[in-house]
Amino acid sequence: MSAARAPGPLPVDGSVVVVGASLAGLRAAQELRESGFTGSLVMVGDEGHYPYDRPPLSKQVLAGTWPPERTVLADRHRLEKLGIDHRLGHRAEALDAASRRVTLDDGTVLEADGVVVATGARPRRLRGTEMLEEVAVVRTLEDCERLRAAILGAGPGCRVVVVGAGFIGSEVAATCRGLGCVVTVLEALPTPLAPALGELVGGALGALHLHHDVELRTGVEVEGVRTRSSGWPYEVVLGDGEALPADVVVVGVGVVPNTEWLEGSGLEVADGVLCDAALFAADSVVCAGDLCRWSWRHLDDEQSVRIEHWEVASQMGSAAARSLLAGRGDAGGFDPVPYFWSDQYGLRIQVLGHPGPDDEVAVVDGSLDAPDARFVAVYGRRGRLSAAVAVSRPRQLMSFRPLLVSGATFDEAVALLEAGR
Repeated sequence: MSAARAPGPLPVDGSVVVVGASLAGLRAAQELRESGFTGSLVMVGDEGHYPYDRPPLSKQVLAGTWPPERTVLADRHRLEKLGIDHRLGHRAEALDAASRRVTLDDGTVLEADGVVVATGARPRRLRGTEMLEEVAVVRTLEDCERLRAAILGAGPGCRVVVVGAGFIGSEVAATCRGLGCVVTVLEALPTPLAPALGELVGGALGALHLHHDVELRTGVEVEGVRTRSSGWPYEVVLGDGEALPADVVVVGVGVVPNTEWLEGSGLEVADGVLCDAALFAADSVVCAGDLCRWSWRHLDDEQSVRIEHWEVASQMGSAAARSLLAGRGDAGGFDPVPYFWSDQYGLRIQVLGHPGPDDEVAVVDGSLDAPDARFVAVYGRRGRLSAAVAVSRPRQLMSFRPLLVSGATFDEAVALLEAGR
């Protein structure tokens, strides 16, 4: 008996429900229309806002150089022009993947020919502080507005303690320093960003805090946060018993995929929703964005990866829509060149590719030891180029993109910049 063929293409006049109204969900909806889908298109989002951009929250919006409305990606007019029935301010509570039924928090049941799951992720909280609103995170517009109000309310010299020296924590620290705050950054690892970028580059980026009068403490354990009856409003309690005074406490220790609503859906969940190479989690159900863990063939290895980057989320939303239209039997694999950037202390840190902590690293331009840390570093794995990282060197960085696409060797990448010096 021959194997059953995977379901065919989505009817162009059919129906689709997009669950998630942030970047990945919006890109999926836009791609459906741009690719000729004329049917019913419903987009559900638990926030009451129109889709907006999150990267500026920890930088321009927190700094006050952008008004919140500048982050909007698509307003009512744009969504209506695309023929998107937007159900904002409603949370999806359940999915039946087999019947493609989505149940909302008001009891509404949406049925469709195809479903895009793009409910993203939420910030991880410090143990014991889940109910403390005073301990800030930065994920939503409301988060950012509350944090900015707290900083301004504390006045000049506001003492900020940031827990986590990853990209979000570092961006918040840099922005707060620019606002005149006294900033301390606490990091559990000996070297910031080492799991993502390795010890060498992670150390250089961590040193940026020190060069800009931000105290960085590494290898420290945070036991919790407590309020005080007098003096400083809060204390951050460390593992050795030391208590650091703070006007404001910000936590940036990673995110948790929003998958709880998918319990019993028929989808496989393990630190995200497990998907195949074409982003299908089930027949006629695709995923995109921060909660998607897909099968990616990278550097000759099949990997199950979940990448929390803006550019990947944008590309993935579009790719998921194309896969849904093509059908599971004919859809191609999602094979991006990941790209990520972070703005800190007037510098732009850019990452192209998918570096690993154990990759070989060569600095091919600039110096890791300079106070402004302007450099380009390339990463190699098993003799192949895996990534490139640059600080305020955009032109040099992008020259590595075709090499990553073509599968160039590590030596070829090193020679590229050496020849251009």
